[in-house]
This record gives sequence, structure tokens and C-alpha cells, in this order.
Amino acid sequence: MSVTMSVLVATAEREVYRGECTFLVAPGTAGELGIMPKHTPLIAQLCAGELRITKGVDDIDEVFVSGGYVEVQPDMITVLADSAERASDLDEAQALEAERKAKEVLESRDGEADVARAQAELAVSVARLDWIKKKKKH
Repeated sequence: MSVTMSVLVATAEREVYRGECTFLVAPGTAGELGIMPKHTPLIAQLCAGELRITKGVDDIDEVFVSGGYVEVQPDMITVLADSAERASDLDEAQALEAERKAKEVLESRDGEADVARAQAELAVSVARLDWIKKKKKH
């Protein structure tokens, strides 16, 4: 019996992470999903948050995703994210600028489509900033 599973995290533009893990936690829209090897196949929608990819005791990789989908097979997890960044690649100044721009669009209220997009971008920016602040504490 396999004690690890393959993990692929990708966006439309690039592969963000590929490796093996013993446990993965994903931010599902209905709550966190905990996935171990031999998990029942499933597909779930993700919200903005942290993927925690456990490779061993005290060996955890973290990837921020802004949403997307996760497909689980018994020995493989595929995350197709709207956007994804490793913890080491997150830039607080860039996240603050994205938040400022989204708030600016919301205040101008040019059109319903712009407002909906700005609300989504603001939600992702806030989640990203919360995650950056959490990482700074540790």
C-alpha cells in the first residue's frame, strides 16, 4: 500500500508545485478538505486560501491559491488554481496594491461587471494579506 501520493498544483500559465506528499489540506468552498493516500475520488471547488502539503514530520510546503478546483484520485491530487503562489513568492507590497486597486474600483462603481470583478479581487487580496501576516508571525 502506498503511503504517499503525487501532487500537482498548476495554473493556466504555469506549474507551481509538483511532488509527493503524505497528507494535503485544501481550502474548499464548504470548508477545509483533508486528503490522504487512497482517498475516494472527488472533485471540489476551492476558495482563496492555503494548501498545506505535508511531506513528512515538520516538512510542509505551503501554496496560496485564489480559487479553482481540486481533483483527487487514490494516488494523485491535481489542483487547477485560478492563481497560485508559494509562500516564499508572496509579495506584501504587491498584495496591498491589488487591494487598493480593487477598493478604488468598488468606490467608483462604473459598472456591475467591474464591481463584481473588483469584489472578487478584493476578497482574494484580503485572503492573501491575511496569509502573509500569518506567515510573518511564524
